[in-house]
Amino acid sequence: MKNRILGKTGQRVSEIGFGAWAIGGTWGEVSMEDAKGALNAALDAGMTFIDTADVYGDGRSEKIIAEVLNERGGDRPFVATKLGRRLSPHVASGYSEKNLNDFVDRSRDNLQTETLDLVQLHCPPTEIYYTPEVFAVMDEMINSGKIRSYGVSVEKVEEGLKALEYPNVSSIQLIYNIFRQRPAELLLHEAKRRDVAIIARVPLASGVLTGKMTADTAFAADDHRTFNRNGEQFDKGETFAGVPYDVALDAVEDIRRLLPGDTSMATFALRWILMNENVSVIIPGSKNKAQSETNAQASALADLSDDTMLALKTLYQNKIAPWVHQRW
Repeated sequence: MKNRILGKTGQRVSEIGFGAWAIGGTWGEVSMEDAKGALNAALDAGMTFIDTADVYGDGRSEKIIAEVLNERGGDRPFVATKLGRRLSPHVASGYSEKNLNDFVDRSRDNLQTETLDLVQLHCPPTEIYYTPEVFAVMDEMINSGKIRSYGVSVEKVEEGLKALEYPNVSSIQLIYNIFRQRPAELLLHEAKRRDVAIIARVPLASGVLTGKMTADTAFAADDHRTFNRNGEQFDKGETFAGVPYDVALDAVEDIRRLLPGDTSMATFALRWILMNENVSVIIPGSKNKAQSETNAQASALADLSDDTMLALKTLYQNKIAPWVHQRW
């Protein structure tokens, strides 16, 4: 497993991390045994970065992480969590000093740690990026020792660019994958220039970039791939990267023809992201041990050829960009 520097935090972390959304909820049923098996396999494979949030299973994900890390002992990986989405309604006025501190204190309890490594504002309303008072509260939490660093998880490229104006923002988390290539045009370069880490989420477009799904694939009722295809519960871009399912499946068949040898599409798709040196860490999710092991393999995969990279860019421009490029 290769490592990269997590921006101005100075932390060296695995270039492939563990996305802990699936072990929390809204991905269908994941047993406690499978959840812990997925995380243990990721750590065994050399992953040293874990990304979670307080709303993943209403704290289930954070608590599982704490339990596994306590059972393992030894050096603790870098754990990032998020706050804000527990607000109901999720509106800018809810990002008060009290609420932010309450959310952080709850995550500290769930993760059983005095100081959180990284706390990210969890896709807040766009208005928050124009509210410096919120970032001042995060600054104070660093001063008080509750958190070591903070960042933002964004939906839109423009939100990421605005967040870069705040000097203590250490990271930007965003969707970046074969189906969402716009961030590479400007945002990733600007983040690198300011030494801000880039955390790439939804790297497999909710699993469609594994190449294992078909038009007949059934998803559980409590899986966001069933109930959020049109953005019914949260941003549409979080489900299949915002690409209509039939369009995504058609594009996947074009990608399949580009796979070298017996390489799996999942590792191929992750390798594509790693080709951009401005990405600090990728956080694919997994629901079991096997998926974690497959994700880890991408770090050892050979670089993609120039012809392959060009073919994927052309595919994006012709088939995917009309659906997503100007939306996010």
